[in-house]
Amino acid sequence: MKLYYAPGACSLASHIALREAGLDFQLEKVDLRKKVTASGDDYRQINPLGYIPALQLDNGDVLTEGPAIMQFIADQAPASGLLPAQGVARYHAIGWLNFIATELHKTCSPLFSPAITEEQRAPIIERLSARLDALEQRFSTGGYLMGSDFCVADLYLFVVTGWFGRLNISLKKWPHIERADHRGFLDLRVALQKPAQHRPQLCLGSCANAPIHPRNGPCRQCAGQRPPQCRLAQCLRWL
Repeated sequence: MKLYYAPGACSLASHIALREAGLDFQLEKVDLRKKVTASGDDYRQINPLGYIPALQLDNGDVLTEGPAIMQFIADQAPASGLLPAQGVARYHAIGWLNFIATELHKTCSPLFSPAITEEQRAPIIERLSARLDALEQRFSTGGYLMGSDFCVADLYLFVVTGWFGRLNISLKKWPHIERADHRGFLDLRVALQKPAQHRPQLCLGSCANAPIHPRNGPCRQCAGQRPPQCRLAQCLRWL
């Protein structure tokens, strides 16, 4: 399999899911402005819509849309527990994926525009705040979105709330969400503890020599925490 991705974008959730599932895959970076892959291919020939992520399967078929890709990944590795295999719990998890996609991800997307005015921004923040209020209530009881069970929706939420610093949205009003987001990336998930050669370009930051992202500044996961050596080569937030 090959995942087409862009650094810092929503494709990060699918990337982490692939590693959580322990599946074999390749990565190919996409220039979203030029619609060209790192190998020089026209990305629109892979995904005519031109956005990421896209997951090319071994048989040449291509899946698009992050929530669908994450469900597919979870189903390829049922032992990973990334998605309940059956029953009502499965549909609750899918519900959370759709909530994040439609009520958080797409709601905050216009905020990335450099041309947006404060007048245009205000109703978007109001709508987003109402959705975060609902999430805050969910996290007030502890655990993950599905209670004690981690799932792909938690990965997606981690990625989307990771954009908030760039968008000047503080989570201070929602302390339970903020604590969930800073949970050492969800208890330093086991899949991210593999030997370095098996986890290129994935990092939780945390080193004295961590590079500075050209737009976001120092990784907020790393700030003030300086273990002797970086866990990996690059901050997870930047993929």
